[in-house]
Amino acid sequence: MKGIIFNLLEDVVSRSLGEASWDEILDEVGLDGVYTSLGSYPDGDFKALMAAVAARRGTSLDEALRWLGQAAMPLLAERYPNFFSAHNKTLPFVFSVNETIHPEVRKIHPGAYCPEFHFEHGKDGALLLAYQSDRRLCALAEGFIEGAAGHFGERATVDHLRCTSNGDPECLLSIRIEEAR
Repeated sequence: MKGIIFNLLEDVVSRSLGEASWDEILDEVGLDGVYTSLGSYPDGDFKALMAAVAARRGTSLDEALRWLGQAAMPLLAERYPNFFSAHNKTLPFVFSVNETIHPEVRKIHPGAYCPEFHFEHGKDGALLLAYQSDRRLCALAEGFIEGAAGHFGERATVDHLRCTSNGDPECLLSIRIEEAR
């Protein structure tokens, strides 16, 4: 995984759980915590850190991943305003991930492996997002969508219809966006 996700995790943990929490979590999992945004690090390091974060928060791993995605979105908007400024609503931003954001991520972070998203409009009016990644971080994608909605003054309801963790060939998310109240 690229270091940027580790940097985001460190920032979110430090801001939400306290400055000392990051170092304590690193000690718990036996990692040194030196992550540069352009560096590449083992997926297992991220998963170990997230498991420790989940335990510290008293949540499941999926809940911790959603939390990270939600909390990291404002940081991403600060660091990469150009990805956000072209949009004033959540769905156009989400659509831009494959065509604009992930190609730019690969330019900025050579060797980055990004998930693939495929979109379809559901019969019930929801946006269906098929998520494909060997990393199986669909809950993080959910959190990013919810965080993006918050950034744009909207609220996202994301339902996980299918999941690779349950043996399905891909994850399928149903997304509904409405104005925040």
